[in-house]
Amino acid sequence: MEGPWADDLVHNRWRTATSEYDVAAEVAVRSRRMPSGAAMLVEAASRRAAGADVERNKLKPADRAVHDWYRFVLSFPPHLVRDYVCRFGLAAEHLVADPFCGTGTTLVECKKLGLASFGVESNPMAHFASAVKADWAVDGAALRRYAEAVAAAATRTLARQGLEDSWEAPLFGAEGDSGTALRGLPAEQAGMLLKNSISPRPLHKALVLRDAIDAAGDEQARRCGRLALANALVRRIGNLKFGPEVGVGKVKADAPVVDVWLHGMRAMAADVDSLRGRAGVRSGAALADSRDAGAVLGKRTVDAVITSPPYPNEKDYTRTTRLESVVLGLVRSKRQLRQLKQGMVRSNTRGVYKSDTDDREVEDHAEIGAIADAIERRRQDLGKTSGFERLYHRVTRLYFGGMRRHLASLRPSLKPGARLAYVVGDQASYLRVMIRTGELLADLARSLGYGHSGTDLFRTRPSTATGEQLREEVVVLEWPGARAWKTRVG
Repeated sequence: MEGPWADDLVHNRWRTATSEYDVAAEVAVRSRRMPSGAAMLVEAASRRAAGADVERNKLKPADRAVHDWYRFVLSFPPHLVRDYVCRFGLAAEHLVADPFCGTGTTLVECKKLGLASFGVESNPMAHFASAVKADWAVDGAALRRYAEAVAAAATRTLARQGLEDSWEAPLFGAEGDSGTALRGLPAEQAGMLLKNSISPRPLHKALVLRDAIDAAGDEQARRCGRLALANALVRRIGNLKFGPEVGVGKVKADAPVVDVWLHGMRAMAADVDSLRGRAGVRSGAALADSRDAGAVLGKRTVDAVITSPPYPNEKDYTRTTRLESVVLGLVRSKRQLRQLKQGMVRSNTRGVYKSDTDDREVEDHAEIGAIADAIERRRQDLGKTSGFERLYHRVTRLYFGGMRRHLASLRPSLKPGARLAYVVGDQASYLRVMIRTGELLADLARSLGYGHSGTDLFRTRPSTATGEQLREEVVVLEWPGARAWKTRVG
């Protein structure tokens, strides 16, 4: 579906979803002259609209198959991918790329729709999730047999150690019921985790299960088993909680491990059975730096891009996946963690290094420079002196420089007329200085020869720094082709 009618269909959905914000804004203007009832109306409308926006970003029950195997808490929803597949008029002969594929939302949704797709991701845990979720060639019955065998083996091992894996709280302390010493992580790996991310007893059981997963089945089954363990670690076994930042919630002395994992494996098997007809649709992911995505994708292969890069804020995305990355052995040392961060767009100060040079990409961009300078002036005015705060202005330049580098790298991979959708969000994380991410990204794209078709409001969300409603937007671009761009420039 293409053309103005399709565009209107998508835009009308956004207008409907955000209309209560318009009402609230109009009443807010008048409320200065109105009694308190008007202010109550503003507040109520804002709450309803905010609730609608939260719902828009949630995974719908009908979309849970495969998407729910493992996903970031803040992943964008599958229905947004469908909207742009429809709007761009994509069909089975087209290839969709997601150069910041995260845990595979675009890849999985395209595969469900019969569209070939390919992703690039620099976080090894997220890449692993994308690669497993994009491979449906595994046999559901065989996966169930594998899961039952692994669960039985892990349960026997725990029983020999005098440990039960039940939903009930333990009757004993940190040691096993028979005095068995609990396994833990090597000191360096344990030191990379948030304190109390996982309690000793559940960690011991998770390590026993991990060994059982790796000792049985074929490689494809083991990969599914490891992903199910990663999902269980985050959702049920560990003590993590997720808000604007990852943190530690209630510390559980014990938690069920094997049964939770087995439930996830059975769900995986049911999903691959239900989607067997799409198993042959091409999909995959590369573990690589998204700033150099073009080197991975090849020349003139991509018809469309649907992606959501990180936003410029203080969220360290490697912390979000740290527990499962360490337990699965995907990150084994601080040196490896540093290398991982160096291969990512600089979106937070914990990933900034002296050798970084992406800021040179935008050294002549007046608006980005002005924002960075305003952040630094604010820091000095407020007397903020921490090492991270001193880097706020630099990470802003590095972020947009990295995004410009990404957009430049992508151009040779795009077919003339390729359409692109970038889901990004405004930010005020750096001392409450507003960063209009979508506007700046669109401007950088235009400077590289892309056409900017428009910017669509996806939803708004409250700023943790100011309480102001921040826009999450979809920046829509088009690549005219190298020849057309050079002709235009010339």
